[in-house]
Amino acid sequence: MILVDSSVLIDFLGSAAPRPKARLLARLIEQDVPFAICPFVYQEVLQGTADEPAYDKVKAYLDSQECLWLPPGLEVYAKAARIYWDLRRRGVTVRGTIDVLIALTAIEHEALLLHDDRDFDAIAAHLPQLQLA
Repeated sequence: MILVDSSVLIDFLGSAAPRPKARLLARLIEQDVPFAICPFVYQEVLQGTADEPAYDKVKAYLDSQECLWLPPGLEVYAKAARIYWDLRRRGVTVRGTIDVLIALTAIEHEALLLHDDRDFDAIAAHLPQLQLA
């Protein structure tokens, strides 16, 4: 399974000249390779839409995709906080806590993460459980 980050999905859905990772997603879709999003990606993509028609169209598309969820309960958020804390102690500052939750979602589901965001490269360099596509 491949978990697609918003950095790729936004480019895939809206760019007239998609970058390499968005083109890779297009090829994976053509080859019927299973992929998913997570609630954090869902929110990031929707909140960036330009207007009501775009919001409705993108929401309909996202609603049709498989969604990977983190387990319920506070412990998973303590785990994410610990990842962030450990990275910061190693001198790695992740720009957003959402990226840590997306990375943790990929780890929990043993999914490859397809991204176009340098924060995930930094996380993966210190967290070998995070496998990047």
